[in-house]
Amino acid sequence: MKKFFSSLYVQVILGILIGIFCGVFYPDFAIELKPFGDGFIKLIKMIIAPLIFSSIVIGIAGMQDVKKVGRIGLSSLIYFEIMTTVALLIGLVFVNVIQPGTGMNVDPKSLDPTAIVDYVQKSTEQNDVMSFLLGIIPDNVIAAVASDNLLQVLLVAVLFGIGLTKIGQNSAEPVITVLQSFLKGIFAVIRIIMYLAPIGAMGAMGFTIGKYGIEALSSLGLLMVSFYATCLVFIICVIGGVLYIYARVNIFKLLKYIKEELLIVLGTSSSESALPGLMQKLEHAGCSKPIVGLVIPTGYSFNLDGTCIYLTMAAVFISQALNMHLSLQQEITLLLVLLLTSKGAAGVTGSGFVTLAATLPVVGHVPVEAVGLILGIDRFMSEARAITNIIGNAAATIVIAKYEKGLDPVLLHDKLGVKEPT
Repeated sequence: MKKFFSSLYVQVILGILIGIFCGVFYPDFAIELKPFGDGFIKLIKMIIAPLIFSSIVIGIAGMQDVKKVGRIGLSSLIYFEIMTTVALLIGLVFVNVIQPGTGMNVDPKSLDPTAIVDYVQKSTEQNDVMSFLLGIIPDNVIAAVASDNLLQVLLVAVLFGIGLTKIGQNSAEPVITVLQSFLKGIFAVIRIIMYLAPIGAMGAMGFTIGKYGIEALSSLGLLMVSFYATCLVFIICVIGGVLYIYARVNIFKLLKYIKEELLIVLGTSSSESALPGLMQKLEHAGCSKPIVGLVIPTGYSFNLDGTCIYLTMAAVFISQALNMHLSLQQEITLLLVLLLTSKGAAGVTGSGFVTLAATLPVVGHVPVEAVGLILGIDRFMSEARAITNIIGNAAATIVIAKYEKGLDPVLLHDKLGVKEPT
């Protein structure tokens, strides 16, 4: 029994259940638990930048092949674009077939623009493509490593890693040795922080239930069910199909392998909270360190499958609820715009909602304040978004590692119980 409760998997489940219980029966108290969830996420985010920086620099410097680094990056971006496009299309198809918003007949005049003013302000900042591209370049190297902008960290790490390959192995060796010791220390810190995962999950889940209430699910229940079902179909059929066909990996065995990370994401509604653990597990499963270091951070900005499904379903749902149904041309326009705006969403709670507010005005007649219709359940939908995102990035790493011959099939077999394709 003691061994059973010592499992992080079990502890996180208990934390989530306690959070739900407090949120349902003691909502005022549950809302006060929010700092526990926020604190845990901040602790994780505190070490993400140095973790990614060290992993990428060590991997690239050890690779001694700049062309291979570029090839991995290009392969990753192509894969991300294909998968996110499929996710957008599936979300669009499902929401048109199910039509969860049809019949609600919400009066546009009843919308409260003040409820989403902060999100609209953020969305206007995000809508500038050039600002997004320039934002990838940090003001200075130290600021990049100290920030929580993964793309800035990725850029500096790749450049520094390539720089080390140019100065020769003898000159680079002392730097690599220091970074290797530093990385071991980072993982030791992660193990300490993970002891707080059950408390973080309890605080975040308790706040969500206490703040928005279970009743929020009933009024927009069909949208919730439709979205969760669509994510499930995408995970099993699309991600699972790609994994099995290309790498002979059973999706359910992968989910079992990363179950602790999935539960942490479920409890905190943030895929970033599981990033360090996911990177370590994929390395332990036979994916090479440089590939993990390049694919995972890039995927957190460019391979958000769950966010893509959410964006198309939420946008069309809002138009259905307002009885302002989109034409085929408008839906195609929406899809094309989302191919760009969805890449700017970060893997943190609320980013999908901000991106939705930035994208909705492109369809013309749907008022941006209409996103407030789903504000009450957005927090509940963020769990499915984040879980789908992290599964998509785990699968992407295995596929890219297999394609780039950076996967140890024997080790993968031991961890997941898969076999090499014949």
